[in-house]
Amino acid sequence: MATILLAFLFLFIIIYFLIQIHRKKQATANNLPPGSFGWPVLGETLDFLRSQRDGAADKFVRERIERYGSPLVFKTSLRGEHMAVFCGPEGNKFLFGNENKLVASWWPKTVRSLFGKCLNTCRGDEAKWLRKMMLPYVGPDALSNRYAIVMDLVTRVHVQNQWEELGSLFNTFLKGIGSLPIDIPGTRFYRGKRAAFAIKKQLIMLINQRKLEIKQQNASSFEDLLSHLLRSSDENGRFLSEMEIANNILLLLFAGHDTSAVSITLLMKILGEHHDVYKNVLKEQMGILEGKAPGEALKWEDIQKMRYSWNVVCEVLRYNPPVIGAFREALVDFEYAGYTIPKGWKIMWSAAMTHKEEDNFPNATKFDPSRFEGTGPTPFAYVPFGGGPRMCLGKELARVQILVFLHNIVTKFSWDLLIPDEKIEYDPLATPVKGLPIRLHPHKV
Repeated sequence: MATILLAFLFLFIIIYFLIQIHRKKQATANNLPPGSFGWPVLGETLDFLRSQRDGAADKFVRERIERYGSPLVFKTSLRGEHMAVFCGPEGNKFLFGNENKLVASWWPKTVRSLFGKCLNTCRGDEAKWLRKMMLPYVGPDALSNRYAIVMDLVTRVHVQNQWEELGSLFNTFLKGIGSLPIDIPGTRFYRGKRAAFAIKKQLIMLINQRKLEIKQQNASSFEDLLSHLLRSSDENGRFLSEMEIANNILLLLFAGHDTSAVSITLLMKILGEHHDVYKNVLKEQMGILEGKAPGEALKWEDIQKMRYSWNVVCEVLRYNPPVIGAFREALVDFEYAGYTIPKGWKIMWSAAMTHKEEDNFPNATKFDPSRFEGTGPTPFAYVPFGGGPRMCLGKELARVQILVFLHNIVTKFSWDLLIPDEKIEYDPLATPVKGLPIRLHPHKV
């Protein structure tokens, strides 16, 4: 038995080195970017995940830029895929400007499996159709006084009663997104798939209930996104299936809740660390509060007055972007920075890395909201919401959510951080490892 195992090990080593020799020859022949594919199958995935867990999401990219002397692009292998990592504003501009031409949106197997067919995982005309259907309900035109008032009232009730954490199903689902795609009992991915199935099962129950209400013509009061998705078809008359609607609702729940919740958590941490910034935010928010009648809800015009507060939020998202970046797939062979990117290769761009480049943000490790005064950062250097045709659909919705929450917290409380300098890890979103425990101090009336 031992002899057989040694023979297999020896064969594996030979195959591994033959693969490496072939890859080096291929890289030379095809003029691929500099870099390493790492170990068979795993590639450099473990190093990539380790940098996220260490709270240094830009470390993986920065180390390889320095190692290979290639500031614009390098090659690697992540999650079993040959991948080119595009760096800096130049890389972001190239990818965002060539969407559906040279590249198209792509996500790892964990994301595609857990979300299913939805806006995030679709491409081309289908993605355009879905985006067009959803935009009226989450885009700038939807954020009227009615939306701002509803958000404000919900936030007030939430603050008055209790601060609740995410439900256990969503926590499990979230952990599965950033895991390795190992689908066996006990793994994060396996538990994430079960959680996604349970969530979608509940959503489908709500979808069927709404379908029945529409059929009975009792849904005239439901002029919301769910009814819109049920009633709308594409130019060929195709309607979304119940599962496709559930997939897209799950995506919106994730994008509209989890990323905003993470952003608010990071904002609370920064304000707890920078008392001068907190005082300036408080001054602006109290000025807005003083101009309103007691108990009057925030309006759209009030949100527009929160200029300094939004600069603070933008700097928070630069300092620790909630999502490290995103992926694309090469639709054809193309040239970039003097190198060939083969068709089928995956491409990653990193917000975490771009946001820490000294050329774009001098003293990048310093928290400075003034960076966003005037014209703000260099184009394509600040990309927490992505860019181009795939820019985050709910960017404006997130802005209102965060500012409404900020207004209600800052005008009622100051706080101390119970764990100074608490570490941030990406798992998969930027999160304080201990959950950011704080001590609240209500303002004296």
